[in-house]
Amino acid sequence: MRMMKSLAAAGVLLLATQAAHADPASVDRLTRLLEPLKTYSADFNQQILDASGSSLQDTSGHMWLSRPGHFRWEVNEPYRQIVVSNGQEVTLYDPDLEQATIQPLDDRVTHTPALLLSGSASELAQNYEVTGQQQGTGETFTLKPKANDTLFEQLKLTFYSEKLGMLQMTDSTGQRTAIKFDDAEVNGSIDPAKFRFEIPAGADVIREQSPASP
Repeated sequence: MRMMKSLAAAGVLLLATQAAHADPASVDRLTRLLEPLKTYSADFNQQILDASGSSLQDTSGHMWLSRPGHFRWEVNEPYRQIVVSNGQEVTLYDPDLEQATIQPLDDRVTHTPALLLSGSASELAQNYEVTGQQQGTGETFTLKPKANDTLFEQLKLTFYSEKLGMLQMTDSTGQRTAIKFDDAEVNGSIDPAKFRFEIPAGADVIREQSPASP
């Protein structure tokens, strides 16, 4: 169970980079889709597959996002897990273990898929190679990090009728994570308390530090 929870956390918080040629029109289009997004909330279903396509995990829950840098991800099934960003640090809480892991919201963390969405759309061209493809009513954008220390090798964002509907990512081992969003609400009102996490009394706390600067 603990290994399965680690997989889910990696899907929220997934290494390598691969060369690609950016498409300026795709960068512009993706920026125009993301820039108006101030808040976003949705139910989600997350599936993790290994490189051979075998299922490793299937989880579901709800997520809330508010720019800049605020994010809450709650796994409800088949177990409970909470990830919260308050704009300065990220807390991952495991109710079964009664354990909270806290880490600063540094550059490496902000390049994770969840927090990428809560960042500035205008920075995409600086940090990622972006290409786009129209598929019927959907638009899919492939992002490949320019840096070597990000947590995914490739990220795909799919929009339906200009609303984010799916996020897919691949790590350097070929493991794939697909997250489908349903009943999404864009730019609705979200209580700021969603992005503050009170650690329950008696829980173990692990505080991680940012890597030392070179």
